Amino acid sequence: MIEITDSAPSLLLVDDEASILSSLRRLLRPAGYKVHLAESGKAGLEILEREHIDLVISDMRMPEMDGAKFLEHVRNRWPQVTRVLLTGYADVGSTIDAINRGEIYRYIAKPWDDNDLTLIIRDALDRQRLQAENTRLQTLTQQQNDELKELNTDLEHKVQERTAALEQTNDSLKQANERLKQNFMVSIKTFSGLMELRGGGVAGHSRRVADLARKLAARLDIDTKSQQDIFLAGLLHDIGKIGFSDTLLAKPVSKMNGDEMGYYRKHAIAGESALMPLDELKEAARIVRSHHERFDGQGFPDGLRGLAIPLGARILSVVNDFDGLQVGTLAENRLSADEAKAMLVQSRNRRYDPQVVDALVEMLGGVAQEPPARDVAVSALNLQAGMVLARDLVGRDGTLLLAAEYILDASLVRQIQDYARREGIALTLHVRRDKL
Repeated sequence: MIEITDSAPSLLLVDDEASILSSLRRLLRPAGYKVHLAESGKAGLEILEREHIDLVISDMRMPEMDGAKFLEHVRNRWPQVTRVLLTGYADVGSTIDAINRGEIYRYIAKPWDDNDLTLIIRDALDRQRLQAENTRLQTLTQQQNDELKELNTDLEHKVQERTAALEQTNDSLKQANERLKQNFMVSIKTFSGLMELRGGGVAGHSRRVADLARKLAARLDIDTKSQQDIFLAGLLHDIGKIGFSDTLLAKPVSKMNGDEMGYYRKHAIAGESALMPLDELKEAARIVRSHHERFDGQGFPDGLRGLAIPLGARILSVVNDFDGLQVGTLAENRLSADEAKAMLVQSRNRRYDPQVVDALVEMLGGVAQEPPARDVAVSALNLQAGMVLARDLVGRDGTLLLAAEYILDASLVRQIQDYARREGIALTLHVRRDKL
């Protein structure tokens, strides 16, 4: 490594002629250089061994060891020392040999010009300082790069360790979150099941509605989050009935009187209020509130119409009534699955979203081609005295107008026809086929 010192540059002058050494010393000392003199190559090497030398000027022609040989030794042992050849030879070959063997910086012909010589020495020392500084900076840079590499290696290890710890923590959090979700769903299902224990014959209704509503939502290409909200709404859609008496809870809608119907109509809002405090159930609560809205705007509690009704509520309405018609929560007489599907189809565009009804019917294998053998659908205009109702006749608001097995007389036929005209509806009744 080249050594940089703050003291005056040190020069070694080697020549077998004392007069030349004296002349060079007189020239260079005033310039502030520290000058060492040697009258042979051997003496010059001895000085180099004990003194710090920055630059050597050697004569070419010397006894025992010529300048080329001497400078070769200097190059091999002290490569940082700048080497200058002083030659009076006309022999170019010897000079070239010295340049090659000693790798000298410059050669100066005798007799020399003092100004040229001082400029060459100054330039050589400046170059040496630049090389030394460059070497120092390279060494420093390499050292800093090594330190940085070590720091990066340590940092990578720390990052890896921290990442592994975070991944482990994240896995634990995921597992805990999954357990919370599972516990949450178990709690919802358990609560839904407890609600249905009071209903007796309708046990399993909410779970069936929830499962079928989620399948129907998937068939309609609804996103996964919304499917889950619809499923939760299905499980909890009757939570607003928690304050119902056992008698009212077990009574079909078609059998309720006016006061009971007014109380019944409040359960959708009560259900929403019960669920809203939980962030996870806010969307389900909105669906619960609207699951008794009708597509024609005649539903409750808000009288929403068509697509203004949340899609989840439109799905839940269809599925809830499909199951309710079969278990007897809507009317006293229970219907078969095909009969329930037929009822839904008849009410599409009025009570239900037609797209949702069609999707459910298609998913469940369509409607039976032949109508049920025990009854036939008859419009109000075609009713005749003596016909027997095969199903309950329910008004728009769910109020029971006439119970099944009621025998129609002429007066009642006129009242039904007047009711249909007054309400502006195409009223259809189911009468027993065997009484036509």
